[in-house]
Amino acid sequence: MDPKQMWNYVKSPPKASTACLVISKLLLLGIPIAQIAIGAVYLKDCPQQHYIPVYVLVCGVFSMFLALLSCLPCSRETEEGDRFWLSLICNVWNALVALFLFCWLISGSVWIYSIYPPNYNQTMGGDPYCNKTLYLFAFWTTTLGYILLAVALLLGCCFLICACICAIAKD
Repeated sequence: MDPKQMWNYVKSPPKASTACLVISKLLLLGIPIAQIAIGAVYLKDCPQQHYIPVYVLVCGVFSMFLALLSCLPCSRETEEGDRFWLSLICNVWNALVALFLFCWLISGSVWIYSIYPPNYNQTMGGDPYCNKTLYLFAFWTTTLGYILLAVALLLGCCFLICACICAIAKD
């Protein structure tokens, strides 16, 4: 593929069908819905680290919020560019929510990984415990967040390397 053709493809990729977009959004909303449910159900079930259920609940709410923000038409510009300010506000808002989620991921990691492995047995005297379902769900969704972040960084680096190679080949 010619570098110029590749760059044009990246600038304006083919449009996906509406049904495909709706189905993918619904599938991606599964984890935030589960986070909200598990965080709410087990809100008081982790005295060993009482921020873990709050972390899971807030992660779910803000992830769902970010997914719903991406569905709004305000981020799409018209050909005349008359929605420039609206698009700018939407992009800044999306970036702020994503930045909050990144910082929240780091905070949650401290809370989750600092008590590994937790005491799952709540029947033992005065020892603080953490519900096994809540803790393992929080642990694996946080770990999944790091895996997805690593994949995104890897793909970004690959894209930058390809862009540099294409720029060199173009000259």
